[in-house]
Amino acid sequence: MSNIIAVTDANFEDEVEKHDGLTIVDFWATWCGPCRMVAPILDQLATEYAGKVKVTKLDVDANIKTGSRFNVRSIPTLLFFKGGKVVDQIIGAVPRANIEAKLQQHSAFPPSSSADAVAAKKHSA
Repeated sequence: MSNIIAVTDANFEDEVEKHDGLTIVDFWATWCGPCRMVAPILDQLATEYAGKVKVTKLDVDANIKTGSRFNVRSIPTLLFFKGGKVVDQIIGAVPRANIEAKLQQHSAFPPSSSADAVAAKKHSA
């Protein structure tokens, strides 16, 4: 079962903007190939960071108001919110490491075990 929360124009303020902690919003659409590439990465991160980071998805075709409000012109777009304000973004399909680096940058918790393993491997080489 996924830890990703589907948000809409109707509940965006309550789910994202009123949330104090770090929230990722994935602006996506069903027809978007690159969005389907990012989805499993976000699902993994939502599970690994459960209770630390809130991961949400907003279908831009069904929720035009919110996409327009945040000037989303290309998808996938990931917006990072902290304390209800946008603090960062990623546009396009990117590797997991790029998304996780943004999580680390905007949070106060240590890297996940997979990031630790990569770092340890680099240092041992």
